[in-house]
Amino acid sequence: MASVEWVRVFSHSNALLVGHVHNLLCAAGIPCELRNMTLGGGAGELPLLECEPEVWVAAHNRYRAETLVRDALEKESSNPDWRCSRCGEHLEGAFDTCWKCGRLREE
Repeated sequence: MASVEWVRVFSHSNALLVGHVHNLLCAAGIPCELRNMTLGGGAGELPLLECEPEVWVAAHNRYRAETLVRDALEKESSNPDWRCSRCGEHLEGAFDTCWKCGRLREE
């Protein structure tokens, strides 16, 4: 049985954004892996770009995954950052739910 070749399709220093991309791909039916989720503490001892959290997919899913990620981030980048009306947490525009208290973003 041949082994599956995996490729990195997304990396970012913000682990929440990486988790969001992972969830987006999983919801689209693309099997993926999270890598380097806990290597941030190694920055300085290890090369910085090798410490960023990453999302990997099977090579045959690369094009579809990269297209979904690009389209989602372009759409979400038009959303401004916001402050949760319940707890006051500052959140990036990509998120519709407050990670701290769970309140939905108000339109």
